[in-house]
Amino acid sequence: MPKDVRDELSQYARQRGQSLQAFLLGVLTRQAQFGRNQQILVTIDRELMDEGGAGTDAPDAAEVLESARAGRGDVGSHPSAGADGVA
Repeated sequence: MPKDVRDELSQYARQRGQSLQAFLLGVLTRQAQFGRNQQILVTIDRELMDEGGAGTDAPDAAEVLESARAGRGDVGSHPSAGADGVA
């Protein structure tokens, strides 16, 4: 790794009270989660295209997000939704 890049990353880590290793692990973990999220969106998009879009009985997106953020897990009443709220 180039010294200037390492120094910059070390500075970010220090500002957060972390070691460089802990900081980099966090960066890599977030990137991996981002990749999984992208795959979920691709899957949802494919399913919606194959089935002609969301049905009229689909839960409201704002309610799904609010519920997920609150950690309640009751993400809607879509009949094909599984325990994780995903249809």
